[in-house]
Amino acid sequence: MNITHEGTPRWYVVHTYTGYENKVASNIEKIVENRNLQHLIFGVKIPMETVVESDSETTKEIERKMFPSYVLIKMIMNDESWHIIRNTTGVTGFVGPGSAPVALTEEEVEKLGVEVRVIDIKYAVGDSVKICDGPLSGFIGIVNEISPDQKKVKVTASMFGRETQVELDSTQVKALDE
Repeated sequence: MNITHEGTPRWYVVHTYTGYENKVASNIEKIVENRNLQHLIFGVKIPMETVVESDSETTKEIERKMFPSYVLIKMIMNDESWHIIRNTTGVTGFVGPGSAPVALTEEEVEKLGVEVRVIDIKYAVGDSVKICDGPLSGFIGIVNEISPDQKKVKVTASMFGRETQVELDSTQVKALDE
């Protein structure tokens, strides 16, 4: 097959027979453990969502598969890992053109909630920060607001003698004492 996507682990989507998602995930986890493949295969997920079902008498929350017949796998793609996954019982193939697996983008992984990134902010409202990315890189500003999910931050920066408020990703600023 000659697949060489060596290096960084990425999320890939595998198609399974209907109803085999849990079995496939379990089989892959066992193979990884038995063959010590933790350096190639890092995680297996079946995206789930909580749905409220109600009839005339009861209301209950149930978990259901977001994408029936699909399993997500975080792995370093190479010939060995491709063969291991492709030959797992219940797997029909990778999602991608032909038999070439295509990794999910960072945005897709984030939207699916497959991987939760914890953002550790080392500044608070009122602190001075340095803008370290984007068109305002190098400017110093004061934090006015931090979004509840800590992904966005509003900063007032002095540009050319005028105070300007900008909204930035929290990764675009850092505390002055860092």
